[in-house]
Amino acid sequence: MRLVSQEMADSGEYFPMSDVVTKITRAATGVHRDMEALADALGTFLVDAFHHLALFAIGGTTVWSAAAAFAGMVGRGEANLSDILLLFIYLEIGAMVGIYFKTTRLPVRYLIYIAITALGRVLIELVSAEHRTGTDILVVAGAILMLSFAVLVLRFGSYQYPSEKPVSDVKSDQAREAHA
Repeated sequence: MRLVSQEMADSGEYFPMSDVVTKITRAATGVHRDMEALADALGTFLVDAFHHLALFAIGGTTVWSAAAAFAGMVGRGEANLSDILLLFIYLEIGAMVGIYFKTTRLPVRYLIYIAITALGRVLIELVSAEHRTGTDILVVAGAILMLSFAVLVLRFGSYQYPSEKPVSDVKSDQAREAHA
């Protein structure tokens, strides 16, 4: 026995109930797919907007901090080695933000360079200001050596095993080629 809806039976059309269920299922699947596409697009937009706002905030803060440090050096009428290294740290942060802004990849090596420079500042402070010798200097120098080794390992790894482009980069490359 085949079931039909009352409306279809009244109109003279005869559709098995399973066809109606199939059509409803297809329609629901289409709506679900469209909702997922909308949610993905909205999520991507919100993440990108947050990244851009955060990058501008970090970049602006870096420029502001570097300008304040430079103004302090000008106000004192001198710049010591620690001050110059601080400006290099600001430069590396700015470069890292710029690279991330252009490629959406975080260059880990720059973070290590910043850490090495910061430890160099600590080492200078230990030696010049406090005239310490011994284990403090050895610990800081050892940390610099370990970070330098980490950079070497990262560079070797990226040379030996280059990473593939992220899916988003591949899609944008394909879109550019299609429009060209």
